Amino acid sequence: MKKKRILVTGAGSQLGKTLRMMKIDDFEIDFQSKYTLDISKKKEVKAFFKANQYDYCLNFAAYTDVNKAEFYPDKCIQVNVKGVENLAKAARDHAFTLIHISTDYVFDGQKQKPYVETDLPNPLNVYGSSKLLGEQIVKMCLDKYFIIRTSWLYSAYNRNFVKTIIELSKKEKVLQLTNDQTGTPTYAPDLIDFILYLIRQTEDRSNDDLYGLYHFSNRGKTTWYEFGRQILKFYAKNKKIVPITSDRFDSPAKRPAYSVLSKKKIKKHLNYKARPWQKALEEFLKQYKK
Repeated sequence: MKKKRILVTGAGSQLGKTLRMMKIDDFEIDFQSKYTLDISKKKEVKAFFKANQYDYCLNFAAYTDVNKAEFYPDKCIQVNVKGVENLAKAARDHAFTLIHISTDYVFDGQKQKPYVETDLPNPLNVYGSSKLLGEQIVKMCLDKYFIIRTSWLYSAYNRNFVKTIIELSKKEKVLQLTNDQTGTPTYAPDLIDFILYLIRQTEDRSNDDLYGLYHFSNRGKTTWYEFGRQILKFYAKNKKIVPITSDRFDSPAKRPAYSVLSKKKIKKHLNYKARPWQKALEEFLKQYKK
């Protein structure tokens, strides 16, 4: 039986690099970076899909620098809005399923209990607004799609909070981390596992009720300060870490004070249970320390 083909855009992202290192036997996966397929270029995207056929597209391409997006909104919109529109139209024209990654930053953080998929978004910054527009375009263009909102992503690749804390622990005597923003870390391999589970469920089930919007992160909640403490407990026990409020940082972009994503839908609808963020972090740190 011929293997289903999956295109990965944003091959140089945390998720792209993570997936490339995983052993996946049941699909044929084609990785394209921004240098080989720039999703923001309409003609390039059209020509690419005219020449190549896929069953699924995992859109990992994104402009994710939250602070820089405030100064360069056009660059952010080119990828997170125009690029997504180009892929959504290609999915419509060439009949493949688009799986698009979005963010907890579509919310304003006023809720104080886990956000469900039906909650009204209200982004506080350019990045969150661009990701919300991308979601809306996917919904307008397609009947069958997957949008997965995630949060606080980390992996062994690229810049992320966990790697930054590890590096700072080698240089700084005291670390200061905000204790007034609550969310949930997401270990990239766990998100990849969930995406592949979605695809396999789609292949196994002929009904259309699987498609739509999902929230995925690891289970539980924490603050950046507590997250940092857990990292240092494993990595640099004697390092001093101090909780501070976010107003101590002169950050260009506002961030939601609370952005925990509810996993009730994936548990009820897909029978999928994410593991606790502490367990995932422990696995990562054991491997990363080697």
